Amino acid sequence: MKIFSNDPKAFQSVYDKTFHTIVRVAYHITLDAEVAEDICQEAFIRFYHRTIPFPSEDQARYWLIRVAKNLSFNYYKRKKREKSALERYSYEPKAHERNGEELLLRSETEKIVHRAVERLPHSLRSVIVLKEYGNLSYREIGKVLHITENNVKVRVHRARNMLGTLLKEEEAHVL
Repeated sequence: MKIFSNDPKAFQSVYDKTFHTIVRVAYHITLDAEVAEDICQEAFIRFYHRTIPFPSEDQARYWLIRVAKNLSFNYYKRKKREKSALERYSYEPKAHERNGEELLLRSETEKIVHRAVERLPHSLRSVIVLKEYGNLSYREIGKVLHITENNVKVRVHRARNMLGTLLKEEEAHVL
């Protein structure tokens, strides 16, 4: 029996049987309950909008689990890249390394980074400030700026790349 994902009864049946599995899969990959729920929601949105019917309910469930797994791994890889990029341009000295020279270098570095952030176009500056200094999630930034979450991700990526270029131009040794 074919399953049409936009049929309310079929959707509810697949949802009831698959939700907890998808959340668990996403959680164990991302290690973040909120992100796991977001990924689960995204997987079900994609399921609902899928126009091709599934041969069976089990096939629909397997498809959803694969989608959630892929979304989770993509999230994990993106976070790893972001962390790597952030570590490239920042350095937090250990308490025993902090001396007058270290503090002075850090202060100068912060000034250089601040000047580079100010040189970013407004659309990129706003997202990077909200992300890095406001510690907001992509979703929260999207709500604040009235743009999509994907647009926020693109802008953050572009802002980080542009910051890297600006910092290289300054020949800044970012700690």
